Amino acid sequence: MDIFLLTDIIGIIAFSLSGFIVGVRNRLDLLGIVIAASLTALGGGILRDALLHRTPFAFSEYYPATTLAITIIVAFAFQSLRSDKIEHKWLFVVSDTIGLIAFSITGALLAIGADYNVFGIIILSFLTAVGGGVTRDVMINQVPSVLVSDFYGSIALIVGIMLAGLNYFEVMSDLSVLGVGLASILLRLIAYKKKWQLPKIS
Repeated sequence: MDIFLLTDIIGIIAFSLSGFIVGVRNRLDLLGIVIAASLTALGGGILRDALLHRTPFAFSEYYPATTLAITIIVAFAFQSLRSDKIEHKWLFVVSDTIGLIAFSITGALLAIGADYNVFGIIILSFLTAVGGGVTRDVMINQVPSVLVSDFYGSIALIVGIMLAGLNYFEVMSDLSVLGVGLASILLRLIAYKKKWQLPKIS
C-alpha cells in the first residue's frame, strides 16, 4: 500500500494543478476553478472505487481532500498563468502527464489487489486515469482530451498492460512500478514533443 499511497497523492497533486490551469484558461470564477480542480483530481478515483464496490478514498480518508485543498491554495498563491494557450505550456503538460501516469498506476494496483484479470486491470487503469479529466471537460463543454489529444489515453492503456505483465510474471515490486511510471512519463513527454498521434479516419 505504500507505493499506492505515494502514487495516489502524486496523482491528486498533479491533477489538482492541471484542473486548476484548465479553470483559469476557461476564465471560470473561483468556485468554477475549485470544481474543475476537484473533478480532475478526485473524479477518476471515485469512479475506480465505485467499480470496485468500495467506499471511495475521497470519502473515507482525509488525505485526498487535504492534498487537493493545499494544492489549490498554493496554485492560487502562485497563479500567474493568463494565456489562452495555457494548455500548451509545459507546466500543464508535465502536471497532467504525472497525474495521468500516477492514477493509471493506482487503478492497476487496486485491480491487481482485487484479482481482476488482464482486461480488468487495463480498463480500471484507464478509467482511473481519464475519468476525472473527462468529467471536467464535459462540465466546461469541450471535447474530452482523451478523445483528441496526442497519445494521451494510449499511455494509460500502456501502463495497465505493463503492470499486468509484471503481475503475470510475478516480478511486481516498488522498484519495478517506479520504473514503469518513469518510463511512461518519459514516453508521454516525448510523444507530446514529437506530436505523435494515433491514426485518424478521414
